[in-house]
Amino acid sequence: MPDAVFDTASYFLRSFTRPCRILVAVSGGSDSMGVLMALHAAIATGEHPGFSLAACTVDHALRPQSAEEAASVAAFCRTLDIAHRTRRWEGAKPATGIQAAARKIRYELLAVAAEALGADCIVTGHTREDQHETIEMRRARSNGPGIDDGEGEGHGGAGMAATMLYGRRVWVLRPFLRLGRAEIRSFLDARAVAWIDDPSNANHAFERVRVRARIAASDDMQMPLWGGRQRAASSAAAAGLIEDRIRVHEALVAEITAENAGATDDPDWRRALLIVASALGGRDHLPARATVQRLSEFLRAGKPGRMTAGRVVFDRRAGGLYLYREARNLPVLALGPGGQGLWDGRFKITSGGPALVVTADASGRRSAQRLIDAGLPMGIVKRASTVAPGIAPADAAGIASGEALAEIEYNIAPFDTFLPGFDRIMADAVAVSFGRERYPAPPVHDVLTEMGM
Repeated sequence: MPDAVFDTASYFLRSFTRPCRILVAVSGGSDSMGVLMALHAAIATGEHPGFSLAACTVDHALRPQSAEEAASVAAFCRTLDIAHRTRRWEGAKPATGIQAAARKIRYELLAVAAEALGADCIVTGHTREDQHETIEMRRARSNGPGIDDGEGEGHGGAGMAATMLYGRRVWVLRPFLRLGRAEIRSFLDARAVAWIDDPSNANHAFERVRVRARIAASDDMQMPLWGGRQRAASSAAAAGLIEDRIRVHEALVAEITAENAGATDDPDWRRALLIVASALGGRDHLPARATVQRLSEFLRAGKPGRMTAGRVVFDRRAGGLYLYREARNLPVLALGPGGQGLWDGRFKITSGGPALVVTADASGRRSAQRLIDAGLPMGIVKRASTVAPGIAPADAAGIASGEALAEIEYNIAPFDTFLPGFDRIMADAVAVSFGRERYPAPPVHDVLTEMGM
């Protein structure tokens, strides 16, 4: 009798461009234990030479039993001769948004473990149920489909991507998105492998648990608004539009010609424009649906004027449309000697030695001349140059003349932390326009990259 779980693991290994070492994220739950066991069994056949496994358990330290559970996973991995690391979330936990915070720290700790264990990628056990829950959560937050952008709520209507690049460092792969949890548990039962049931999965204080219960009660597992391939095709179209229609100057101003400024009926063009705006505003998400509707109306009107959306000013003039960060709520960042930090979600600042203070460059002198040389209108130059970072030593004493204070690199906020694989072509277009390198390619062929459902 065919075993869908084992066959999926074998297919997944065949999708790699070359053999590699895989880090499996193992919580001890059935999904992650299933992906670990299936990959181990597939490699053990000898049909996938060159592959090896390592494993990591992230202890979020949110329950008294978590350390013991991590130890039991480590012991199980030893029986399979799989190298295992436990990484613990140390320090105080936030009072609100605990699941979002846990997700961010989880991927960071997994990335650190992958580096320590020499792994080339990370694999998680997300399943078909996780996918549908994610889609439902996104639908609920949007109160319905998006405004013809093909993406539902929040520009994630294809659900979770089968591949995701974390921090420009390591690819996270989700080979079980088409498998149901019952299939995985049957696979484990057949091999007498136990798993841990996390009690937080029954805690209705968490949104995902409430959504899971609602889906179970209605027996309604909605399909994505987009398939992964459709999302990838739209991203490729948006990438071409970014390259053809948008010029970004000094990572401060995006310039769009007058003939393209009001063309918001094309969903791919609207998506391209919004993603560049998010990058300019240092936001990792696109504006809300109602804001996008108002913005579309403003642009279609074709009249000179300004509108702010997602911290970005859309400045419509006779000569074209200009986008730049609004000059409000600009932060102050203090860096210790040799320190690194993210200013305003837009600029990664690394001290060249001394302690630094980073504020908005109120005078605009550092950037104004370069914007003038690019041929931008003076009104745009004056506004945009004052939202660039201004860097000064915390203590001017002892700073040698000509000493480089800092290295500055633009942070592509929508993609530099979490980049869905089906958006990589668009992300490359954005990165290049902001003077950054393209993102690394995933270790698997496009057939897996494009899978959402």
